[in-house]
Amino acid sequence: MPDDATDPTIDCRTDCGACCIAPSIHTPFFGMPNGKRAGERCVHLTADYACEIFGRPERPQCCADLRPSVGMCGESRAEALAILQRWERETGPE
Repeated sequence: MPDDATDPTIDCRTDCGACCIAPSIHTPFFGMPNGKRAGERCVHLTADYACEIFGRPERPQCCADLRPSVGMCGESRAEALAILQRWERETGPE
């Protein structure tokens, strides 16, 4: 994973939503009482790949803390999904 100090943050790419699909969330949150499995689409991801609870208190803290960056998002939605899927494999339980 990139070092946050050297990986500049960027604005979210429109029509992406990779961070709302690829990673797992192991804690319960609003609308997903069992958390979210890796590769599972978050129930709050809209048809145009936007978060319907962005900026609201119901949004999971892990999502609120996530900052898009070049190293995480790559150059396209497909690249972002591939990067996040790889990170999930590398950091998941054996």
